[in-house]
Amino acid sequence: MISWANFVSQLFNGLASGALLALISSGLTIIYGTLGVLNLAHGAMFMLGGYAGYVAYHATGSFVIAVVAGALFMVAFGALVERVIIRSFYDRPPEDQILVTFGIGIVIVELVRLGFGSLTMSVPPPSWAAGVTPMGFLIYPTYRIVVLAIAAAALGVLYIVLYRTRLGMIVRAGIEDSGMVGMLGINVYRVFMLVFGIGAMAAGFAGIVNAPVVSLTPDIGDGILVQTFVVVVIGGVGSFPGAILGGLIAGEILSLTSMVDPAYSEVMLFVVMTLVLLLRPQGLLGLKGRA
Repeated sequence: MISWANFVSQLFNGLASGALLALISSGLTIIYGTLGVLNLAHGAMFMLGGYAGYVAYHATGSFVIAVVAGALFMVAFGALVERVIIRSFYDRPPEDQILVTFGIGIVIVELVRLGFGSLTMSVPPPSWAAGVTPMGFLIYPTYRIVVLAIAAAALGVLYIVLYRTRLGMIVRAGIEDSGMVGMLGINVYRVFMLVFGIGAMAAGFAGIVNAPVVSLTPDIGDGILVQTFVVVVIGGVGSFPGAILGGLIAGEILSLTSMVDPAYSEVMLFVVMTLVLLLRPQGLLGLKGRA
């Protein structure tokens, strides 16, 4: 029998996991919206961020340093991948872009497996976020509350960057007409490199923050990639607000359904995605022509 405390606990779980899904999906949708590249290596970047945080944590013993170092590593890694590989595929057919990003994801996974093995790795939560927090009629893991706060803050920073800065203005203009932006004397490709780095950082940052919740393995990004694409479809391809809304919806669906029967949690997620595609093909907050 489902108790009220259990129901509220699952709601909080859904919010925390949904905020992380929103953060990961925002990176995917930013890359696609700006560059037009469907990045199938996004799940691998989520995993790589977790391992980068793991290495930084065991080198310094500081969770905060691990988060910052891992995030900076993922920015640099994403920018390097864009400059060396992705840039050559902007004018290629979409299937070529899909294949190359799929291949990049496989290479990342196998390199991590070569370096760390297939055994699970773990990053402990920081001491100030360990334990549980009383919430009246239930007690809740403190770190999950911290995860929700960190993910919300990261999404807020991304929103400010995209909608309140010159870089965000250039990115949104580049989405509409990169040629015109180039004629204004702006180095569009430099912006694209930074955008890919930011997208990779969003995925990797989520991987670092999630590391104390779920043990790290080289294959951890596979399921996340599938869920992320579902989130993007529900929210709207290329829509940053849609990624946030879709992530929260997906998180609650997965959490509340697992309370009844975990075997059907992802089934319900795909059911909702199918309904959205039938009733609003561009997604809840997407624009026609972008789907």
